[in-house]
Amino acid sequence: MPVVSYEMVDEIGVIRVDNPPVNALSHAVRAGLLNAIESAQLDDSQAILIICTGRTFFAGADISEFGQPAKEPYLPDLLNAIESSNKVVIAALHGTALGGGFETALASHYRCALDTAKVGLPEVHLGLLPGAGGTQRLPRLAGAQASLDIMTSGKPFGAAKAAELGIVDRIIDGDLESGALGYAKELIAESAPTRRVAELTVDPKTASREMFAAYRKNIGKRARGQIAPFKIVDCVQAAVELPFADGMKLERQSFADCMASPQSAAMRHMFFAEREAAKVKDVSKDTPLRPIQTVGIIGGGTMGGGIAMNFANVGIGVKLLEINDEALARGMSIVEKNYSITMKKGKLSSEQVAECLALISGTTSYDDLADVDLMIEAVFENLDIKKEVFSKLDAVCKSGAILATNTSYQDVNQIANATKRAQDVIGLHFFSPANVMKLLEIVRADKTADDVIATCMKMAKSIRKVPVLSGVCYGFIGNRMLNKYFREAQLCLLEGASPEQIDNAMQSWGMAMGPMAVGDLAGLDIGYKARQGIPADQLGDQKIWAVADALVELGRLGQKSGSGYYQYDAETRARNNDPAVVKVVEEKAAEFGVERRNINDEEIVNRLIFALVNEGAFILEEGIAQRSGDIDVVYVYGYGFPAARGGPMQYADQIGTKTVYDAVIQFGKDHNPDHWTVAPLLERLAKDEATFSEWSAA
Repeated sequence: MPVVSYEMVDEIGVIRVDNPPVNALSHAVRAGLLNAIESAQLDDSQAILIICTGRTFFAGADISEFGQPAKEPYLPDLLNAIESSNKVVIAALHGTALGGGFETALASHYRCALDTAKVGLPEVHLGLLPGAGGTQRLPRLAGAQASLDIMTSGKPFGAAKAAELGIVDRIIDGDLESGALGYAKELIAESAPTRRVAELTVDPKTASREMFAAYRKNIGKRARGQIAPFKIVDCVQAAVELPFADGMKLERQSFADCMASPQSAAMRHMFFAEREAAKVKDVSKDTPLRPIQTVGIIGGGTMGGGIAMNFANVGIGVKLLEINDEALARGMSIVEKNYSITMKKGKLSSEQVAECLALISGTTSYDDLADVDLMIEAVFENLDIKKEVFSKLDAVCKSGAILATNTSYQDVNQIANATKRAQDVIGLHFFSPANVMKLLEIVRADKTADDVIATCMKMAKSIRKVPVLSGVCYGFIGNRMLNKYFREAQLCLLEGASPEQIDNAMQSWGMAMGPMAVGDLAGLDIGYKARQGIPADQLGDQKIWAVADALVELGRLGQKSGSGYYQYDAETRARNNDPAVVKVVEEKAAEFGVERRNINDEEIVNRLIFALVNEGAFILEEGIAQRSGDIDVVYVYGYGFPAARGGPMQYADQIGTKTVYDAVIQFGKDHNPDHWTVAPLLERLAKDEATFSEWSAA
């Protein structure tokens, strides 16, 4: 069967596309569309309707063609042919019309859509911009300001908003095809003109030089070094100030510049890495899944409450267990407060919040957890406490229930061995705040059953998380690597850098937050308490935590106490440098015999990032992570690593594994060699001039 067919329905030429699963604009689809458009110019049709079968309109480009040489007809040429049609062309939208799919609709003369349809131009998430006329056609319909918001955010939006902006001309009730055919007949009866968007001008009220200047300034604050958003602004300004043909030239050159950039390569890597991370190499995709219709959560604190919200948000009932009524009431109030914030942001209506809250019930009795399908423990990070909890769960939970721990560090094997059903035990490491953060580390213990792993990977998607499988080790993938990152931050501080310099260096490089600010936000006392339970001979180099521990002992716990590495304003939480911290640092440096010096930003960045890469290499070779892309997904979605650099392992691939290896060797010579033991995998890749991605794919 051809992916594109053409037939006459009464006086309308219907171009029907059937390219499952998402009607991607593959070469075959583009060629079929062009042939149908050209054929329709020669027959007796009075109008042309473009409609897709299946669940969606064109959802974008064919990702299997990414990185391949483009084949004619190119999408811009196809869209010019659609727009140049001598007969009215109507696009009928349903599902999602994204990227090139939305650009196809914009090139059509009229657009109709089901009220459930969504449109958008998400190219910015791949470090790109719309390259088939989107930056030039959209502003001519929706105005400059709205177009900038749509393209720089990359977020899809509904048919109602599209109609409000003048993008969609008719909302269809009921069956799309019959409604679209009826709309086409109306246009024929009205002798509607071939309304070509390229011939329109941008409403001058939506654009000014000052508006563009202000937009660029605002983009600078949130783009984290990305170039595509700025090029989008340039192209939209061209749509206002230049003829369509000249604007298209700028768009094509800007698209080519972005496509050739390391940023887009990194972001396209992340696109595929996220999809690969959801696949478990040695678990069949046909593995039967266990049903998850009810969830129990032990621990009603910030983490437990946030986890509960994930399930309630998708209609799954939750039982929240706490040690007493007072703690339970406190936990439920945290959930209610979080939902109140969500509602104020406009993400949920009051009715939706009420429905979610109705799905969360509280209890103080383990017996009430007897029938849950999935049990998640979210208590204090103490192995003995967790083992005690799982022993109780083993006694009360039904056969086949999945027993999960939310531990960030602890040995999931030991936790599993506290039960008589180790095959049912798994780690589900949510990131704080659990109702916001997208990453979910799924930790596979030695005896975890395949169907438990498969079920949890699928469940993660259902609650809108990005799952990554990890093996068991202290800290799993993310926190194990983070320890090395924080180690170098602390040592740079001791050796001469200030908290502000370290944070600014990392943020300028692209990290969402600097390590000192992260410590203050999380609470310095958390790490302090954890270290109190570790024997001194197991703590390692005391210099690493000397400053942090000293600050805690001075009552400086971070934002919650008003001071940590910084001093915080009681009302605004604005941070300020504090000479008292410098004094603590200097005292600790003298105590450990560290000679302070000037450290430049490049050294700070390289020490922190290369520490991540080197530890990631150990993790890969040990089999803790399945592939290097999984590590990148963990860091982009869980730790604020800039997507435009593609995660630590992809960044190493881009700059060269030999560059990283040489730097690690030099750091070992210049600093503590025990801290800079080179991962054997990194050494081999450097000598072979190979990459982590190549090794993972082998």
